[in-house]
Amino acid sequence: MRRLVLAAALALAATPAAAAERIVSLGGAITEILYALGEGPKVVARDTTNSYPDAAWDLPDVGYVRQLSAEPILSFTPDLVVATDQAAPRTALDQVASAGTPVVLIPDVPSVEGTLAKIRAVAAAVGKEAEGEALAADTERSFTALAEALTGVEGAPEVLFILTASSGALLAAGEHTAADALIELAGGRNAVQGYEGYKPLSPESATAMNPAIVLVTAHGLPMLGGVGTLAKRPDLGLIPAVQEGRILVVDAGLFLQFGPRAPHAVAELAQRLHPDLSQP
Repeated sequence: MRRLVLAAALALAATPAAAAERIVSLGGAITEILYALGEGPKVVARDTTNSYPDAAWDLPDVGYVRQLSAEPILSFTPDLVVATDQAAPRTALDQVASAGTPVVLIPDVPSVEGTLAKIRAVAAAVGKEAEGEALAADTERSFTALAEALTGVEGAPEVLFILTASSGALLAAGEHTAADALIELAGGRNAVQGYEGYKPLSPESATAMNPAIVLVTAHGLPMLGGVGTLAKRPDLGLIPAVQEGRILVVDAGLFLQFGPRAPHAVAELAQRLHPDLSQP
């Protein structure tokens, strides 16, 4: 890790951030921020986690952000790689940096403070500090308005977040995940307690839950058989929220990546959990 950071720092010293004209973006929120800063035309490739903006879909894909290889990245002759610090393996990024391409790792913390820091860090990497500060300030205002709207709201309805299904088993969001953080910001409580990360949820655990709403990602829904079949499953089918249609299909890129649109995701969930909530 130290060697990677050192190599990246040396490369950055030789190539001023503002001079970057060919950027490879690794991380959906990173790409979203780059476009919001007006750097979209400079992005020549991205990873598979990108879902916004639409223009990013037309860009070449260098692979999944947690299963990267140096060769596809270097094939686009970037003069800057901006990546979430969740990008892996680090050896691939080390190879990119060792080849003389600047690599900037952006901390990915699913929180209000983490989102603002992420925006500022990406802006600094491309020499758009003023624009980044304006974007961060706008995002912070939206978060603050939501927090104020939720002040005094009673109760924290439970939410079950299903990321996808693996070999038929439900993959649910536990504690200290992006989904967990978003649920809390929206005035809810994660229905899954007792473990961290995204792990398979046993049918026994699922049927013992009674969340106010079940969130299912759009990309994971086909693996679950579609909305129409959820009530027929031996696990989700016994949850009252599923039986009664209290299901929200969400865009994982919007709800989990904590970019500038994060306040919109929080607001959408908060409105479902607290129907009487005044619009911020």
